[in-house]
Amino acid sequence: MYSPTPSDWREANRKRWDERVPLHLASDYYDLEAFRSGKDPLRDFELAEVGDVTGRSLLHLQCHIGLDTLSWCRHGASRVVGLDFSEPAVDAARDLAAELGLTADQASFVAADVYDAADAVPDTSYDIVYTGVGALCWLPDIQRWAETVAALVAPGGFLYLAEFHPLADILDDETGSRIEYDYFARDAWIEETPGGYADTTTPTVHNRKVEWQHPVGEVITALASAGLRVDFLHEHDTTLFERFGSLELRDGAYQFPVDRPRIPLMYSLKASRAVA
Repeated sequence: MYSPTPSDWREANRKRWDERVPLHLASDYYDLEAFRSGKDPLRDFELAEVGDVTGRSLLHLQCHIGLDTLSWCRHGASRVVGLDFSEPAVDAARDLAAELGLTADQASFVAADVYDAADAVPDTSYDIVYTGVGALCWLPDIQRWAETVAALVAPGGFLYLAEFHPLADILDDETGSRIEYDYFARDAWIEETPGGYADTTTPTVHNRKVEWQHPVGEVITALASAGLRVDFLHEHDTTLFERFGSLELRDGAYQFPVDRPRIPLMYSLKASRAVA
């Protein structure tokens, strides 16, 4: 339900994510054994749109257990830094980096709130600031996020964001064919939801979550007003999980049946900082 932002939103969300870290580490969804063996969790469109990262520094905001972060290191980034507000998630990411034989100069992780990133990360700027899917919904103030990001992008560098499309948030869960919610809602969405996307069966205690919906126009405007130039905005008709009961798994991604009109389920964008 939509409600005013509760004062404990950050703590409620942190407890939820802390509890789910061990579930995610053991889950088939993240498949850590395959990752250790070299499986790449990054999406093909991300690799194509970000391009060659060889020799570049990369900061991953809201990195969770660090699989995407460490994958950019495998793709040649000279230094990756991951930041997340969940200390258990950061501990897990550090353990994985050590297992892969990476030094702290190659891959490091910081436990901090994303809004405090500029003061928490080890370097003042990065060639690439990356934010993966399912991150922005946990933040109430997208303008503050954009200003934080812009402060961390080095001159000549860029932000790359891949995210679930907010249009999908307004549709019914069963079929994804009916509009049930307000696309322009600004209040928090507060819900008690056990389990999660990676484990739907293990009982959980911290089930309350507080999220926000950010229309694409709001995200673009926030980045532009923070001083970044938007180079592209791409919309995608696939998603990473069965968001609606009517979706089908085809070619490794969830899509609507071929006889249904398509809508955007994800989007990606690149926003650059001019060379000083």
